[in-house]
Amino acid sequence: MVVWSAGLLLYRLTPEPQVFIAHMGGPFWAKKDAGAWSIPKGEFDPASEGALDAARREFREELGVEPPEVEWAELGTFAYASGKKVVVFVGDGAGFTASGFTFGTFEMAWPPRSGKTATFPEVDRAEWMSLDAARDALVKGQRPAIDALAEMLGS
Repeated sequence: MVVWSAGLLLYRLTPEPQVFIAHMGGPFWAKKDAGAWSIPKGEFDPASEGALDAARREFREELGVEPPEVEWAELGTFAYASGKKVVVFVGDGAGFTASGFTFGTFEMAWPPRSGKTATFPEVDRAEWMSLDAARDALVKGQRPAIDALAEMLGS
């Protein structure tokens, strides 16, 4: 069974294009930078929720702020090596203020095999990056979204 996620990729032209992405939270990602960032996104069930609605919900849940009221365009669906599919929507975020975040949290057993549970932020920071920096920072399965955005902006 395919696992589906949906996310919002904000971009701005300043004058070079930048995208807004988030560093994943939790102990696994704490000391990693390259390949440890993500488009704000999360899982959804296409049978019960539309991809854009899910992407907006996940943006709110991960960052604790409302996504900007902009025109969203479907950039594409990108497949991870695992088979997971991510539907990415893009919007011009030139007016988006990247501050005031209250990151969502998740619980997991930590330390491993300790029998204890700890709470961690879903993401621990979010910021604007150039397209080149974002290509290096994003997890491998999301990098093609940057190339698709660059192509879209070039036309």
